[in-house]
Amino acid sequence: MMRKIRWGILGCGRIARKFAADLKLVADAELIALGAREVSTAQTFAKDFPAKHIHGSYEALVSNPEVDVIYVATPHGLHHEHVLLCLKHKKAVLCEKAFAINYKQAEEMIALAKAQQTFIMEAFWTRFLPHYEKAKQLIASGKVGHIKYFYGEFGFKPVAPVAPRLYDPALGGGALLDIGIYPVFMALDLLGKPDWIDAIMTPASTGIDEQCSVRFQYKNGAIANLFCTLASNLASGGDIGGTEGRIRFTHRMHGPTTLLEYYTGTVDTRQVIPTPKAEGNGYEYEIRHVNECLQNNLRESPVLTHEGTLLLMQTLDEIRAKAGIRYAVD
Repeated sequence: MMRKIRWGILGCGRIARKFAADLKLVADAELIALGAREVSTAQTFAKDFPAKHIHGSYEALVSNPEVDVIYVATPHGLHHEHVLLCLKHKKAVLCEKAFAINYKQAEEMIALAKAQQTFIMEAFWTRFLPHYEKAKQLIASGKVGHIKYFYGEFGFKPVAPVAPRLYDPALGGGALLDIGIYPVFMALDLLGKPDWIDAIMTPASTGIDEQCSVRFQYKNGAIANLFCTLASNLASGGDIGGTEGRIRFTHRMHGPTTLLEYYTGTVDTRQVIPTPKAEGNGYEYEIRHVNECLQNNLRESPVLTHEGTLLLMQTLDEIRAKAGIRYAVD
């Protein structure tokens, strides 16, 4: 019989609520502790998602001996500080994306996890969703041929009340780290490290990137065009173009509601590829993967590796350098 993996949540905001709801769907997962800067925040969260332990500080949460793994759900500008706190107490960590503000922070976080012999993984939920798994299978089967092109976009126009973190340079605000990270991740996952990167951005009044356009080029001739914006509501879809076929994510390519389409020859050969529907918000798949890793005493995910996380952060740093995007920690 599998043991229960006892989860703590650090940061009781909106995304933590979705995650906590999906924890209930995982048989060997238990929400045992909540941690917030104010105990009242954790208590309010616990009304909807009860937990045995309610902590009014992050230090109390990471010191709780009953917690096996902590989901870090604070803004990405705070991940470095909060992940190091967890690791110093030898708590396994699932850290929301963006994993950190820059490569230097990410490298330090992973180095400490290795030194502490403790599991850490970036919470890139898209990688574990059924539609993305199916797309990877289609590519591996050769039905797409050699990938020559990837296009990915993500855009939304924030509505009031607008989360201050989106426009705060001190918290790594801006389109790239908040939503542009999705098409960048997919391009890297599908095509690997680019040989050349070009990027431009348009700034918001606070100086962060309101929009960012990126092009990856590869020596094998492949190209990726990526775009993110906080100025327009986009379909947030994507296209994978290969020598033998094409895969299209119709909308919200990062989430479980997208429709997966496969084309060969002309557009008249369109096939809708059926994929299982998420039971909850879609976070249950990454939770199951982390639990499996912990049940098997792994310190690194074989799917979302440390190397992959560092490549993503290194690439995001290069994009920022090309586009002139700077944060307070730079």
